[in-house]
Amino acid sequence: MATALLPSSPFSDRLRRSFPGVERSLLGSAPSLKFTIHKKLSHAHGLRTRAVYGDVNKVEIPRQWYNVVADLPIKPPPALHPKTHKPLKHEDLSPLFPDELIRQEVSDDRFIPIPDEVIDIYKLWRPTPLIRAKRLEKLLGTPAKIYYKYEGTSPAGSHKPNTAVPQAWYNAQQGVKNVVTETGAGQWGSSLAFACSLFGLNCEVWQVRASYDQKPYRKLMMQTWGAQVHPSPSSVTNTGRKILQEDPSSPGSLGIAISEAVEVAATHEDTKYCLGSVLNHVLLHQTIIGEECLSQLEAVGETPDVIIGCTGGGSNFGGLTFPFIREMLKGRMDPLIRAVEPAACPSLTEGVYTYDYGDTAGMTPLMKMHTLGHDFVPDPIHAGGLRYHGMAPLISHVYEMGFMEAIAIPQTECFQAALQFARTEGLIPAPEPTHAIAAAIREALHCKDTGEEKVILMAMCGHGHFDLAAYEKYLQGNMVDLSHSNEKVQASLAAIPHIVP
Repeated sequence: MATALLPSSPFSDRLRRSFPGVERSLLGSAPSLKFTIHKKLSHAHGLRTRAVYGDVNKVEIPRQWYNVVADLPIKPPPALHPKTHKPLKHEDLSPLFPDELIRQEVSDDRFIPIPDEVIDIYKLWRPTPLIRAKRLEKLLGTPAKIYYKYEGTSPAGSHKPNTAVPQAWYNAQQGVKNVVTETGAGQWGSSLAFACSLFGLNCEVWQVRASYDQKPYRKLMMQTWGAQVHPSPSSVTNTGRKILQEDPSSPGSLGIAISEAVEVAATHEDTKYCLGSVLNHVLLHQTIIGEECLSQLEAVGETPDVIIGCTGGGSNFGGLTFPFIREMLKGRMDPLIRAVEPAACPSLTEGVYTYDYGDTAGMTPLMKMHTLGHDFVPDPIHAGGLRYHGMAPLISHVYEMGFMEAIAIPQTECFQAALQFARTEGLIPAPEPTHAIAAAIREALHCKDTGEEKVILMAMCGHGHFDLAAYEKYLQGNMVDLSHSNEKVQASLAAIPHIVP
């Protein structure tokens, strides 16, 4: 076993080209730091002497969340105050978040312990299964192996309770009684409603109007768990009333819904705000997905060659991939990491990397991220959870550093892939992860052409039981691919604030 500062690999070569001083900065910040080169174990030389396939889901629930910031050779830019444009202070966030979540948001600690009370609730559905899609492989005739990490076993049917539970718990511990939030497709809103019901918190949700109309049973799910639900834009807030005055038929967006929820939290001392994606502490909580997955793959002696996940705000994608990025930085593996976004809202592939507001009204901190402009309102695609103008700052940062790539896929290809998946694997995916499935199928068919026996890992972040109206539209031939006009994007980008470094 040899040692090196940065082992030679396509990943490390990309890192050196993008950041020529990265090895010196790593060594300078930690003189004893060495990256150990672990020879990649093939299927034939792997760990299967001790593992049987049934062991894959018999892993322990991780006791810590992983903070990728601790291992990044270049730290991400700070969030800025929306009015002063200065780096945020703890007290700037106090009106919105409990103290512990603020500490997690700015932490450089590599690991954050998961509270025992949160672990106890996680045990209702975790660990979630890692499943090999053998029937899909057979349908495609590919030599590749396709694994998917399935988060649809949670009470809300998606990955969102992974952060909803700790957010509700930390608020309850601080004596908070009321929380507000936004939701797109309703997976986050239903997850927070579920978590609040466990801790006796009042929950108020602004759901993007397009999804509110498309997915009525998500609204009923939230109400069943005790939440109050408004379509966004609404007449309840100043932000909503202004937008409705300008466009009474507005389909809404996550940016608008965030503005409404933040407005209520900022103007009510007894209320805090919860966010389902984008922020560092949200992605931190979701890393339980990737940590579990690493153990599950080890149990069957597999190392992924390609990791694929959908991206809207980035929590599901970051939750799976960040622990694998840590392993890349340690020289233990070198997978290609690919984000997949909707063609109608391509923030990574067509947005600009700059400081922008996280919401439409400009009430949130300024975050450096890939954005289409905070005024951008995506067309009402069925993947409501991906209709966000920006991207998580951490995802944007690792994308800029060359740790991952991104593609955009139109929704009709995604739903075709969903049918192939459902008719072979039996699970009906939510519209959001159909983007990952479509990209995985593309990769598997490429392997069919080349003969490569790659291991493909994809994030299957939730089921589509409340999205059958979208499937009906596709099956009846009434679904069309929605895009965006360059004029619309350029107008939105023109409204981005100019920040002087």
